[in-house]
Amino acid sequence: MASTAMRVAPEGDEKACRWIAVRHADDHIHIMATTVRADGRRPRTHRDGQRAQAECRKIEAEFDLRRLKSGDLTAPRTPTGAEHAKAERQGQTLTARHWLREQAYAVAAAVHNEADYFTVLQSLGIKVKTRIGPKTGDVIGYSLAAPGDTNAAGEPVWYGGSKLAPDLSINRLRERLPDQEMADRPRYATDTAAPWRHTTTAIQVARAVLDCDDDAAAQGHLAAFGDALYNIASATTGPHRAELRAAAVTFNRARRSATRADHQAATALRKAAKELAYASNEPGGFAIALLFATVHLARAAAKWHEQRGHEQQAAAAEEALRHLQAGYRQTAAPVLADLARRAPRAATARRFEQDVRAALPAHADRILADPTWTALTTTLAHAETAGHNPRRLLAEVGTQRELDSAEHPAEVLNWRITAQPNRRTQAARIRSATSGTSVMSATPHPPATPVAMRPEERSQHR
Repeated sequence: MASTAMRVAPEGDEKACRWIAVRHADDHIHIMATTVRADGRRPRTHRDGQRAQAECRKIEAEFDLRRLKSGDLTAPRTPTGAEHAKAERQGQTLTARHWLREQAYAVAAAVHNEADYFTVLQSLGIKVKTRIGPKTGDVIGYSLAAPGDTNAAGEPVWYGGSKLAPDLSINRLRERLPDQEMADRPRYATDTAAPWRHTTTAIQVARAVLDCDDDAAAQGHLAAFGDALYNIASATTGPHRAELRAAAVTFNRARRSATRADHQAATALRKAAKELAYASNEPGGFAIALLFATVHLARAAAKWHEQRGHEQQAAAAEEALRHLQAGYRQTAAPVLADLARRAPRAATARRFEQDVRAALPAHADRILADPTWTALTTTLAHAETAGHNPRRLLAEVGTQRELDSAEHPAEVLNWRITAQPNRRTQAARIRSATSGTSVMSATPHPPATPVAMRPEERSQHR
């Protein structure tokens, strides 16, 4: 029983702590125990929470109850009952702790260094208090307070970074925010689609990393993917943005586990994700190709966590996947329909069919039978106009990853091809750079506002 598992009252120990079980409601009970044994000694309570959790899982299985996911001590602190009551009294949908956590994650995903992290948080109306080391004079910790969140004395209610989430401590942040000069930030003089294309490529690489045996590198890429989701949501417009916001928030539980992350291994993905914080537009096809890549990475993340027994993380990745799938369907369906309506002439389509059979003979029948094949012919025609050889391009994108598991292989190829750069535009850009001219201003765009509820929105809920 629970008291035995927690070592509070081992079976047969007459001098053990006294305890009582109270049925507080129809769906749960409370177990209360003294923390001093009858013989005056204290019980061994080290890691009693984990032992109690393991015993609860056994009870759930034995009595066929709703089974919860086992934790691994990497989850953020849950808001207290008092915090929930305070938010409810003030008419807020989120507790101050939850709201601050989402703001911190969104800002950390967009900025390039520690100084920018604190500056942007303050620009959102969040109070920042840093703790300085007495010997070094360096910042050794920080706390945040939400706008207008005060205690009975009218003082700000502070939450330490590590109390918001384990990976928001100053040391964990520094692992993900290597100091970079302003000059290192991306400049998009001529190619505004570059951030979307770079992030798509980096996410495809991350998916391959999850198939390898380097768990630290995989965990690093999952953490970077969490940042990418925040920036994708911030840079996105349209009705599907709400689904992307929900995916970013939900995936937070899947971005960390007991496996220590190798953040250096995921530098390319994190750098590409930060580029989106400076993106000036949302180029339709490139943005959808990116969403398509996130769907597959989220699915791979759920599988990766499940294989390692990370139950809570796997469940979070699955939930994030559902939001990403919904967002993808909302934006991709009309685009695929439009591509099908603008299909090339029959002779051109037959030529592309021959290219598919020559480049991907093992998958040709499935590709040609796919409902999105007609849309793919339009995309192939656009790629040919952009300077690509269709047969060579099909062979290249068809081997980026296997197609056997793809339910709609033509749809997969469509977005892989869409993410390829326009070769004619690239050539023109090189000529422009050689001649010393510039097509667009190279002024970088500021980081996008975080996706969590803004301060002004928060005040409206009071």
